[in-house]
Amino acid sequence: MIDRVGLAGFLRRRRESLQPEDVGLPRGQRRRTAGLRREEVATLCHISADYYSRLERERGPHPSEQMIASIAQGLRLSLDERDHLFRLAGHNPPARGPVSEHIGPGLLRIFDRLTDTPAEIVTELGETLRQTPLGVALTGDTTRHTGPARSIGYRWFTDPATRAMYHPGDHELHSRVFAAGLRRMVTLRGPKSRAAHLMDLLLARSEEFRRVWNEHEIGIHYNGVKRYLHPEVGALELTCQILLDPDQSHTLLVHTAVPGSESYEKLRLLSVIGSQQIAPRRSRPAGREMLGDQ
Repeated sequence: MIDRVGLAGFLRRRRESLQPEDVGLPRGQRRRTAGLRREEVATLCHISADYYSRLERERGPHPSEQMIASIAQGLRLSLDERDHLFRLAGHNPPARGPVSEHIGPGLLRIFDRLTDTPAEIVTELGETLRQTPLGVALTGDTTRHTGPARSIGYRWFTDPATRAMYHPGDHELHSRVFAAGLRRMVTLRGPKSRAAHLMDLLLARSEEFRRVWNEHEIGIHYNGVKRYLHPEVGALELTCQILLDPDQSHTLLVHTAVPGSESYEKLRLLSVIGSQQIAPRRSRPAGREMLGDQ
């Protein structure tokens, strides 16, 4: 059963311990609140300020598992803190490990500071969990996909629009990288994993995937540079840096351009244009559709 007193106290203490800088918000000169305001936390959690305030006041309806997952992410909780929050709310904590979509607070702190850089946090299957605004402007809102299409590897072999964002000369390499990466995950996670489910779907749907898959390649990687074709600013050459969170199997991808280069100037222009011409910006809270049990 829900522990309303414990839940309210825990939420209040966590909110008061967070500073605006911890979540990528400006402090401002007239802030008097200890920690974050309730309205700020509600925005981070993708819920109404009234709903969140009632939880801190030991009131309101019993929050769902999806709601608690969103609050845990918004408050930048560690896995232990997340599990504690679930139990206070009367729910069993979600599974940990590769199947989890809870982003660690350390990775989020880095992500929140990448305000002028295309960046995203993805799962081991290439499912986008978070994007910076410039990341959305570069590739569109890739968090909007559901089901198998959440994986960029799946979209690569089934959705021509995904390929239109990349230089045609690199398409074969992309195919090899995605197939080799999926092969590694199928071997690592086993025949009943979500990776194996994706493999089965692609073998049934894509002749190209079957061809590349039958090469049995492993360990195929990019050379560090990705070439994009953007409908507004044209061709860009960007270096992709990777930061891995081994506890959650999440990866932070950061794209940069050489200062002073043509691609650097195009990124600056893209930050002004924004993502209005590509896709609506929409953040998806935790609890989205999964591909299957791992």
